[in-house]
Amino acid sequence: MTVSESALDLSAALAKFGLQTFRRGQKEVIEHIISGKDCLCVMPTGGGKSLCYQLPSLVRPGMTIVVSPLIALMKDQVDGLERRGISATLINSSLSLQEQSERLDQVASGRFSMVYVAPERLRNPRFLDAIRATPVQLLAIDEAHCISEWGHDFRPDYHRLGKFREALGNVQTIALTATATPRVRTDILDSLKLKTARTFITGFARDNIYFGSAFCMSDRDKDKHLSDFLTGRDESGIIYVATRKRCEALVEQLGKELKLAVGAYHAGLLPEQRKLVQEKFMAGELKAIVATNAFGMGIDKSDLRYVIHYNMPGTLEAYYQEAGRAGRDGLLSQCVLLFSPQDRYIQEFFIENANPSKELLRGVYNFLASCPEDPIELTAEEIKEQIPQSATSEAVNSALQILSRTGVLERLEVASGLAMFRLTNRMNTFVDLLPRDATQRRHVLRTVEKAIGDRRDEAVYIHPRWLSEQLGMDRDQMVRHLRELCKLEDFEYVPPFRGRAIHFRRKDVHFDDLKIDHATLDARRKADYEKLDQMVGYARTKACRQKTILLYFGDTTASDCKICDRCQGRSGWPKLPKQPAGAPALKLPSPEMTTSVLVASGIPALETRRSRKSRPAPNRKPPSRRPNHQKQLHRQRISP
Repeated sequence: MTVSESALDLSAALAKFGLQTFRRGQKEVIEHIISGKDCLCVMPTGGGKSLCYQLPSLVRPGMTIVVSPLIALMKDQVDGLERRGISATLINSSLSLQEQSERLDQVASGRFSMVYVAPERLRNPRFLDAIRATPVQLLAIDEAHCISEWGHDFRPDYHRLGKFREALGNVQTIALTATATPRVRTDILDSLKLKTARTFITGFARDNIYFGSAFCMSDRDKDKHLSDFLTGRDESGIIYVATRKRCEALVEQLGKELKLAVGAYHAGLLPEQRKLVQEKFMAGELKAIVATNAFGMGIDKSDLRYVIHYNMPGTLEAYYQEAGRAGRDGLLSQCVLLFSPQDRYIQEFFIENANPSKELLRGVYNFLASCPEDPIELTAEEIKEQIPQSATSEAVNSALQILSRTGVLERLEVASGLAMFRLTNRMNTFVDLLPRDATQRRHVLRTVEKAIGDRRDEAVYIHPRWLSEQLGMDRDQMVRHLRELCKLEDFEYVPPFRGRAIHFRRKDVHFDDLKIDHATLDARRKADYEKLDQMVGYARTKACRQKTILLYFGDTTASDCKICDRCQGRSGWPKLPKQPAGAPALKLPSPEMTTSVLVASGIPALETRRSRKSRPAPNRKPPSRRPNHQKQLHRQRISP
């Protein structure tokens, strides 16, 4: 194929997405993927990462598997592709078991060019069988920073993607993220075993965003800053806070004092409530959202004119990702951090809760091991009252997450009166493991095996009444036989439970024999504090805001942005260029910038291409000093 034919094919495929031109950096990544090579793509929020794997999926044969952590984002992407006549689907827990089975049959038949799944799905034997039946051309891993324990959103199932990739014969892979430090990028490449992958760091600077940080002595001071900024403002924006309590209080305050149409969004709301708030915000019925970090990922609202952090987040990764949701349409936008020393104490509280000590892990494990019931239906709040260590319910939850990674115990989701079954052996049937004269137990086992089907190694929930009817037994008789079957090494049965519960898969393991890497846990706590120091350094720096962020992410070519509060010679709210009343918002031309790192034989080579267009002149020459590192503040326990 000639260069002109290739360009023509890309243009035709681009039109399929309703686009006429590529965004900065997209074409280079897409051509690299089409050539059959692996890559890591670091592209800012709103930079168009999805097209980098969606377009190659159209111009080449075979299926693309897209791994994404968010069910809502999967649905939005699939709906958008289907509207354009592109064959895509999703398989996740939002579907019924029958729907999942039908989708898997369609996947196996090669009907779809793209299939979206959560990382947990890749442990499902039925799914693995389905994708082995059809050629897979590409593995696309979105939010790839979740792979790294040094990222800001580590998820254990992401860490297993390297083995999944190997199981597919080291299929071509693209990993994508909006925020990744050099350490995280190296961790992603190592975990996925992408030994010769090229790393694209594309358009990381946000030249239409005016960054600022206002020092505030108290929440009252913050309220004054916020009220002055929002008064008379009719634009959309997000206000991030650290706790649910502050979220609710601020919504009430802004609605009462400013008559502002504003909604609250946090993890304490019911899913239906969060969905309604999000829909109203997207439709423009709400002008602002006050939210915890539960809001934002996958939100495609391009006309956000401001993002304000009422409380400081714990890392620059989180801050830049959240701030980056402003100005995705390229128009001038403001991102301001309202910083007070109290913010550090809140983040230290979160760090301690997210990184429980070895003593707390031991206390939680030993208490649970002493409980005779299975499943154990205790909340984190109830567990913390029973252990000798002093802890918060949040710390207990973190301890349960770490303990569940050992495989010795697991946390079960709400089952609504269903019993849980799991067969962890690939034998066609377990029946031959039972004595010939155990006729009733053999009958129970055959019925359970038939209900589970090919979903081996997966938790399958069955209603006891249905099973009792199928067996023709009363419930007590059935449960007695199920308890006997649990003596088989690879048969698991958990009776119905009301809410979240804890199930021991093995009860013969001493705490000291658990496979917990305590050294890594300690290193992670230390790394979290180092990241917090960097965040505080950004809040207090006298240097250019954007340059401080870009240097943190490893962009050694970064220069002063000339538009943040520091470059303008001020502190706090950066000043936007004046424009006539009623005129549309200004749009600042973005510089062309592509940074590529070729990773081969462990030796990185940096290539840069950068040209900048004119920008508004700053009020005065910015200082050249690097960010100040503040002394460690005295720690104080804060309850969110």
